[in-house]
Amino acid sequence: MRDNSADLRQIFLDDIPLMDVRAPVEFNKGAFARARNLPLMNDAEREAVGTAYKQQGQQAAIELGHRLVSGDVQQARIDAWVEFVRRQPEGYLYCFRGGLRSQITQQWLKDVAGIVYPRVLGGYKAMRSFLIETTEQAAEQCPLLLIGGLTGSGKTEVLVELGNGVDLEGHANHRGSSFGKRVNGQPGQIDFENALAVDILKKRARGAEHLVLEDEGRAIGSRAVPLALFRQMQAAPLVWLQDRFEDRVARILNDYVIDLCAEFVAAHGVEEGRQAFAERLRQSLASNLKRLGGERYQRLAAIMDSALEVQLATGKVDAHRQWIEILLGEYYDPMYAYQQASKAERIAFSGDHAAVREYLQQRA
Repeated sequence: MRDNSADLRQIFLDDIPLMDVRAPVEFNKGAFARARNLPLMNDAEREAVGTAYKQQGQQAAIELGHRLVSGDVQQARIDAWVEFVRRQPEGYLYCFRGGLRSQITQQWLKDVAGIVYPRVLGGYKAMRSFLIETTEQAAEQCPLLLIGGLTGSGKTEVLVELGNGVDLEGHANHRGSSFGKRVNGQPGQIDFENALAVDILKKRARGAEHLVLEDEGRAIGSRAVPLALFRQMQAAPLVWLQDRFEDRVARILNDYVIDLCAEFVAAHGVEEGRQAFAERLRQSLASNLKRLGGERYQRLAAIMDSALEVQLATGKVDAHRQWIEILLGEYYDPMYAYQQASKAERIAFSGDHAAVREYLQQRA
């Protein structure tokens, strides 16, 4: 028989399955990658019990909870827990603080199904606090190196090859620019922070003494890099990745046209997916209207519309290169050149993919 556990570090390092018995509204605000929501009470039941607790006290709330979750409702929830336990015998269950709801779940599993299943001591609150502290400690204790470079230079490609690379854009499910939205949207802020912390925890456990990240602003789409980490990034040394203009155009064409269209088609089917992709690409350009200026935006929009027309009719994508080249040459490159100049004192190394990869691997 396994005991209840407060070894949060090992739970996350080992990707232990977790049964979250909080209400769905709590789960949707924030959870963990290996957690499945099998609530003791649904949202309405939880609200009613909470009201009873405030107005009449704990005992009245407990009695109401037992009345609301009884009979067939109770049995259905126990059956779902039993199925989880049988599939994930190495797991744990938890509620918000590891208290009453966890204990009731444990008791019902034992009484009805004869199963003793351990809980996480301290529950979600303890696990969340542990992960926040994990990121803050890493920011304080681990020297950081940032990969910078012009748009489309392949910074993420280098980053994900490193044993100590932390892919902020990957965790945020966003490519970082105004064209960076993915088909399936971004995780919630808390889910983003939790997954990032677990990644950092694992890398440090494998011996990473410093971490490599992409040079980002604090916002990645609508997700925010944890403040403690972002503050350290602001002063971290930079490795500047150089790549040929033609290769950068090809990479952007692949990421923002070919791959993104394929994602939309996979999610929505051929016709609807292609139309949704075309609309997303137009929206991404339109979001830069003020910064591009009206004349340049209209010029780029016309080229993009023509390229989309060709793509939707024939599947050919080469016509997109024209607006990508203009966008890079007239907008992104001057902006990044200014940023590079402002960070010149922090640039510790500059080179192509092979040179940067070798430089970073020597410091892994």
